[in-house]
This record gives sequence, C-alpha cells and structure tokens, in this order.
Amino acid sequence: MVVLAASICTKAGKPLVSRQFRELSRARIESLLTSFTTLIPPNSQHTSVETAEVRYVYQPLDDLYVLLVTNKASNILQDIGTLHLVARVVSDTCRTPDEREILAHAFTLLAAFDEIVSLGYRENINLMQVRNVLEMDSHEEKIQEIIARNKEAEAKEELKRRAKALEMQRREQQRRGQGGSGGVGYLGSAYGGSGSYSPVPRQASPAPTPFASSGTSSTVTAKAPAFKGSGMKLGATKKAKNDILDAMGAADEPAEPEPEPEAAPTPAAAVAPAAAANTPPPGVIPAGRGSLPEVPKAGIHAQIRETLSLSLTREGGVKALELRGELNLVISQAPLAKAKLVLAPLGATGATALQFKQHPNVAKFAPGGDRAIALKDKSRSFPVGQPLGVLKWRYADKDEAVVPLSINCWPTPNNDGTCDVNIEYELEASQLTLHDLTISIPLPTGSYPTVAGDAQWSLNVHTHALDWRVPLVDGDSPSGSLEFSVAGHDPSAFFPVHCGWVSDSSLFGVQVAEARLVESNEAVEVSQEVTLVPELYVVS
Repeated sequence: MVVLAASICTKAGKPLVSRQFRELSRARIESLLTSFTTLIPPNSQHTSVETAEVRYVYQPLDDLYVLLVTNKASNILQDIGTLHLVARVVSDTCRTPDEREILAHAFTLLAAFDEIVSLGYRENINLMQVRNVLEMDSHEEKIQEIIARNKEAEAKEELKRRAKALEMQRREQQRRGQGGSGGVGYLGSAYGGSGSYSPVPRQASPAPTPFASSGTSSTVTAKAPAFKGSGMKLGATKKAKNDILDAMGAADEPAEPEPEPEAAPTPAAAVAPAAAANTPPPGVIPAGRGSLPEVPKAGIHAQIRETLSLSLTREGGVKALELRGELNLVISQAPLAKAKLVLAPLGATGATALQFKQHPNVAKFAPGGDRAIALKDKSRSFPVGQPLGVLKWRYADKDEAVVPLSINCWPTPNNDGTCDVNIEYELEASQLTLHDLTISIPLPTGSYPTVAGDAQWSLNVHTHALDWRVPLVDGDSPSGSLEFSVAGHDPSAFFPVHCGWVSDSSLFGVQVAEARLVESNEAVEVSQEVTLVPELYVVS
C-alpha cells in the first residue's frame, strides 16, 4: 500500500489542500486533482476510480471531495480505511466542510495528514490519538512547570527571610554602637543573641519593651529607658530620612514606642511600598476569582473560565493574541442529570472566529442551529456531584479590535539624570468590567520612585517594579493615568510592562442562555460563574 497524496478539492476540481508523501511536483499533483472530477461517471456509487497510472479513492463531503491518490498496486480496503480516518479528521477540525474553513485550518489538516500517513504508509493511529498530538497537551510538562514554580516561590521566600535577618543584625549593631557611646545600660550586649531572652524589670525604671522580628532570626533587643535629665535619649526620635530597606521593613516589624506626641497620618501613597511583600510576580494568574463575588449554585452549575495570552508592542500593535476557554458542568441533583444547555448567541466576530471542541460523549453543534450541549446518547446522564469539562474553545489572531485593554507607557529622560514616566490605560472592550487591575512597571536597579497624586501603588520586592493598582475599570471609569519620576535615563528600562486583572464576563460573550431537560423539554434553573484572567498580558 503506497499513498502518494492526501488531498481535498472542490467538486469543480479546484485543489484546496494536498499533502504529498512521495516526490511529486506541484504541477503534477495539480494536474491529477484537476482531472479527477472529469473521471467520475455521472450518478456513480463507487468510491474509487483508476487511470493508467494512479488510483483515486474518494469520499464526498458536502461540496468537497476528500481523496487519496495511490498507486494501482495498493490495497484498496486499507485505502478506504485510511480515507475514512482522513474524512473524520477533516470533519472534526472544521466546523463546516466548506472552502473557507478548509483554507483557515490548512496547516492543522496537513499536520494531521502527516500523523495518519508516513512516507506513503498508514500509521497505526486513531482519531483520539490524532487529537492529542494536535493539541500538544502534556500532563507531565504541566507537573514539571508546577514543581518549578513551587521551587521558585520557596527560593524567593528563603531569600526574603535571609534578607530580613541580615537587616535586623545590621540594626542591632547600630543600636549597640549608639548604646555604648552614651551612659545608658544596654542589655542587648550582655543578653542579646540567638537565644531566648525576657527582660528583667528594674525598680528604678519600667520594664523595657522587647523588639522582635518575624523572620528566621530570633535576636531580641531591649530599648533603654530615657533619662529625665538632659542626657541622651535613645530612640526618642526617628531619623529624618530612612533608607529604602527601612521603609520596606517598617511594614513587617512592630513599631517602637515613642514618648513624643503622635505624628500626623501618613498618606496612602507614602506607605504603599509596605504591601509589596504580598504582590505576586507578573504573569501569574491570581488564585480563585479575586474580589469577584461568589455565585450561588443551582442544581445545574456552569463554570466558564477563559485565559488570555496577549503580547503588545509599545506602539499598541499586537504581536500575539490567544484566548483559551473551557466550560465545566457540575450537576448536584440526580433528576437534572439528563439535561442540555443552550449557549447564548455570539456576536459576529465570536461566531466566526471561535473554534469549539466538544467532549467525545457530547454531540457536536448542528450547523446553522443553536449551540446546544447535550450527550450523544440520550439514554445516558451527566455525572452527578463532580465537574465535567464538556466544551473548549480557542481564538488566535492579531486583530487589534479584540484587545480588551490598551496600555501606553511613555518615559521621558531629563537632564538631571532622572526620568519622568507617564503611563495610562483605556478599556477598549466596553462590555467587560475589570476588577483588581494591576499594572507592573519595572524600575532601574537601585532606584525609588516619586509618585504624583494619590494613586494606589506599591514597590514589588520580587521584581523591583512599581505596581499600580486600580480596584475597578468599567464603562463609567474606562481610563486612568499615573505619573512618577525616578532616577534613570534609559527608556527601555521601564519595559516590559505586565498587566493582570480578573473579569466576570467572557471576551466574546460565551455564556449559558438556558437549560432544559432532554425528555420533557422543561426549563430548569441554571447558575453560572464566568472568569476571564490574563495568563500573560505584556507590553514590550
């Protein structure tokens, strides 16, 4: 058995897709496919036709022909089996078997043909195996990625603990030096260290307040009481200017008692770097649904989750855009197990651009009809009490009209060695509401920003970036801007800009419109929770 080519052509003889497994020139294969339709006799019920050189094994598919070009010595029974598998792959890959869909999925079809036939001989493979190869989804790879992320998180936490311990030791040494220069008895030099220590109260003065760190170091120091005379008062006033580490460390350490009057409230922007330790690295999807409210679950509950990967240029162009979505069905009541779900109609862009994949036990969408999710075998039921992935969809293109949020970062160097950075965002998809928006702008090494206004921001200690947070972005407040200055002169140091958020709407409006029982066609209550998060949203 030698298959020379696997091809798809129209009934008028126009070649659409062809994969040659032996050396055939383009002119030769076009000539064979063009002459193929003229060889089929009218009202023929056969599935093969021969010439003096080759044999055509074909199968009609609506207005197309799926055919194999073989030599005359090949086994026609095996050729027919191969042809049936090729036709099933074409039907599974394309929503409708027409010329437009075939050309849109040409590369996927060619890859599938290579999996079925190798060097002219049929491979021992079935449709499910072809699907797995085309999806390139590896469970082992996902496990290794999870392990790698966990190791990175553990290493960062360990570095953070060690940095805090070193900082506490540095402060301890500074306090010891100050205590030795004054005439105050300082217990830290005699009792301080890594062991446990409880300060002993004295009759002449109140018990000193211990100062402890929440890190790995257990060094404890006591603050000496202030003299009532004109002697030096240790720790009575704070320094006028602290370094960056002091500003960051103040978030995790208990404040020392102050004998002087209470200071004025600190603005939110000034203490914002304290929240940097809770900021996840850029590009990481936040766990759960963020600040989105919980959805009460009905007897039939649909979980719709979409992840968006988007890479933009600094000028706003699209480098790569991919959307992946899945619908998990959870039925908690046995009488509702035999049900079907009907999706809401999609817009013009989503109806033509989204590629849907159903679970093998779920019936495919009827061409031109409603997108209904129901089991192929009506006598069977959905599992009760456990989630089942029934539908997946994908979109990949470079259409700028699909971008949900545009980000413009504009660094302007100054003559004094600083740089003014203006960054703004604008909601392009007005149907979406974005919660917990975080825009992360990297900063030059060793620099600290001065932010204008009262925006919510923090310093990310993991990536040394400024994280700008906006709780809500919707149609009423679709845009915002932030301005800050920082030491530096290279505009490229402020890229790539990462962005993260969570939304309770689908990008193309995928949602469940209604649910009905299969046997009685009775409408039943259905609940759904929709989550859209960016897996990667970067401007570089």
